[in-house]
Amino acid sequence: MRKEICLSGSGGQGLILAGIILAEAAGIHDGFEVVQTQSYGPEARGGASRSEVVISDEKIDYPKIIKSDILLALTQKACYKYIENLKEDGILLVDSTDVTKIPPFKGRVYQHPITEDAIKVLGNQLVANIISLGILVQISEIVSKEALKQALQTRIPERIRDLNKKALEYGFQIGENLINIT
Repeated sequence: MRKEICLSGSGGQGLILAGIILAEAAGIHDGFEVVQTQSYGPEARGGASRSEVVISDEKIDYPKIIKSDILLALTQKACYKYIENLKEDGILLVDSTDVTKIPPFKGRVYQHPITEDAIKVLGNQLVANIISLGILVQISEIVSKEALKQALQTRIPERIRDLNKKALEYGFQIGENLINIT
């Protein structure tokens, strides 16, 4: 089993941190082989940002994504840019706050206004990345929810840990709702 996940959007959305948390959940807490890589534009905020996670039950010979099984796109630009590298039967999760046009795609598509909810429900758009992780794990079961909770616990500073725990649980709920709709 080799699963490839691409988390994409723009700088400042916390996608690098989300990739690290997902990788730690898979590798440290669920016991898989894992590689996490990242790339971002030269801008501190607003430029392109991408975090890639490869999860396998065997040794990983090549650390880069060949064809994504899962694509998270928080921006329209990221959706257009990375959907070409998504497997035909993959999973596309988009933040419908910004992604309003879904390119033609045969796999499963999940849409939710993630950033909008982060602001309205939790009062902070900076937790959209954690809500996204909750949704992603709920709909894909790529790692266990318990492993994700443990990785979050160790990666997030104590002063904002409670907010992020709420964001993760909220993401699980949204994911469950999206599964039931589909």
